[in-house]
Amino acid sequence: MPSQESRPTIHIAGTTSHIIAPRAAHSREGTLRYLKAGSGAPLVLLHTVRTQAEHFRLLIPLIADQYTVYALDLPGMGYSEIVPGASYDEPAMRTGVERLLTELDLHDVTLVGESMGAVLALTTAADLPERVRRVVAVNTYDFRGGIASSSFLARVVISGILAPGVGPVIAGVEPKSALSKILQGGLGDKSALREDYVDELLQVGGRPGYPTVARGVYQALPSLIAARSRYPEVKAPVHLVYGEKDWSRSSDREANKQLLPAAGFTQVPKAGHFIALERPDVVADLLNAVA
Repeated sequence: MPSQESRPTIHIAGTTSHIIAPRAAHSREGTLRYLKAGSGAPLVLLHTVRTQAEHFRLLIPLIADQYTVYALDLPGMGYSEIVPGASYDEPAMRTGVERLLTELDLHDVTLVGESMGAVLALTTAADLPERVRRVVAVNTYDFRGGIASSSFLARVVISGILAPGVGPVIAGVEPKSALSKILQGGLGDKSALREDYVDELLQVGGRPGYPTVARGVYQALPSLIAARSRYPEVKAPVHLVYGEKDWSRSSDREANKQLLPAAGFTQVPKAGHFIALERPDVVADLLNAVA
C-alpha cells in the first residue's frame, strides 16, 4: 500500500487488503488498493461517488461463500494513491477497473457496481467482453442532477465545489454534519448510515490531495452521462437495480431499459440511492441465485 498517514478504521471480517502497482510508462497511474474475500468465481465490487471499498461492508459477507470478492478503491479514492494531475473522468476511472481485471488476470467475472460504479461496470463489460460474465448495475449515475438532488444542502455544496476560484477551498471543508446530511439524502432508511462509516469517509477526505480528487470527480460527472452511449455494446447479461427513491427519474430508468432491452430489472421498494447500505440483501440474493 502507498505510504499514507491514515489506514482504514473499519475492518470487514474475512477480508484482506492488497495493492496493484502502477504500470511502467504510465506516469498518471497510482497504486490501487482492493479488498479480497471469499472463494469461488471472481466478483468485482465498484463503489459510488465519494466512497470506497468499505461501502460494501454489509454486502461482502453475504456473498463471500459463493464468490471470490474483489472490492476496489477507484483511482484516487479510498486508499488508492492520489496522483497529482490525474484525470477522474469516466475513461480514467474505467482504466483503473480494467487494471484490476487484467493485472490479476480475472476471467468469468461478475461486475457489480453502484452509482458511478454501475456505469463503470457496464463500460468495462463493453471493453472486456472476454473477461466479463455478467453485470449487476445498481442505481446507475448517468443522469443530470445526481447527488445534488439529495437536498438543498447538497445543491449548495456541490455548486460551491464546482465554482471557479473558491471551489478548491470548499472541497477541502467537509463538516461531519454536512456529509451525513448529504448521504442520508440518498437513503430511504436514514438509520442505514452508520456513524463509523461517516468517520471513515471523513478520514479519507483528510488525506493530502483528496479535495482535488473530490472536485475532479464532481467536474467529471458529465462523462458518466456520456458513457451511456457504450451500454448497447455490452454483450454480457445485465441486471438493472433501482431504489424506488433513487435520485434518477422514471424517464432515466426507462431510457436505460431501452438501451439494454434484454436486461433484468428490479426496483427495491422504499430504498434510495445507496442500496449497499440499506438493502444489501437484495443484491446478495440476485448474485447468489446465479452463482
